Amino acid sequence: MIKITRRGALALGSSTLLLPSAVRAQAWPSGPVSFVVGYAAGGGADIIARELAHIMSPAIGQQIVVDNKGGAAGSIGLRAVANAKPDGQTLFYAVSTNVIINQWVQKGMIDTLAALAPICQTTDYQYVLAVNPKVAAKSAAELVALAKKEPDKLTFSSSGVGGNNHLAGALFAEAAGIKITHVPYKGTGPALADVISGVITMNFSSLPPAVGQIKAGNLKALAVTGEKRVKSLPDVPTLKEQGIDVVVNGWHGLFAPAKTPAAILDKIDKDTKQAMKDPKWEKALAKDGLEPAPDRTRAQFAKFVADEHAFWGKKLKELKVEMQ
Repeated sequence: MIKITRRGALALGSSTLLLPSAVRAQAWPSGPVSFVVGYAAGGGADIIARELAHIMSPAIGQQIVVDNKGGAAGSIGLRAVANAKPDGQTLFYAVSTNVIINQWVQKGMIDTLAALAPICQTTDYQYVLAVNPKVAAKSAAELVALAKKEPDKLTFSSSGVGGNNHLAGALFAEAAGIKITHVPYKGTGPALADVISGVITMNFSSLPPAVGQIKAGNLKALAVTGEKRVKSLPDVPTLKEQGIDVVVNGWHGLFAPAKTPAAILDKIDKDTKQAMKDPKWEKALAKDGLEPAPDRTRAQFAKFVADEHAFWGKKLKELKVEMQ
């Protein structure tokens, strides 16, 4: 995201080399910047990364290009950034599971905290517990009662082992003291489609693909997984409101290769947060059912990522989620 090279510095004269790194970082960016997304074009992370790139490019005076490197639940893109030159020119537009969960559920996965430097969080979002309309439950509490009446009969789908919607279902079952069978799919689309058709009982879906189906009557929403209700489904209570102590949020964030100089990271953080003050950014988030990121410093975001990483590493062992 910034190309402060020896050659570039020498072109400005030897005196430039004597400037503090914080001053030299103001030259960022010196060329086009890459936002690497670990999924194919058209997905949620890709769409919102492009929105940020579109808003941010004019502000920094350089083109930001979204580079899709899909595969292995985002891990191919993560590895590409981890192996990139630590100059800030190549950044990872990450989904939380990429850096928090993948290391614990993928064999041979690199140490994400050692490989990447956190910069800033860009979005926050939660999930909705959606069931087939024919399920005889009008609330999460009634769904729990149904599961206790018919143990092992209810099923929940996910977009794959270790994803947040899988973990939301596992935590829900643990907190409620019920048994529900996990059925992993290769994406949110087919996982949700089988709930709509009645093959699967429920799904903890991200909001963008579910809200339209809920409003059309193809799915029934029983709860959302955050600390508070969401604007797009104001009448749907949280799990905590219904006495089930489960909170599962997802988020997006920017990361750089490890060993990227702190001055460069600070400049990227500053410019990204400035871009996210644009009214077009909040409009883009609302369109996709996302929320603005909490206001954290770069150090606070790094601590948040480390805490999340440790929590889920322990929780995945407790839930007995096996490596793939």
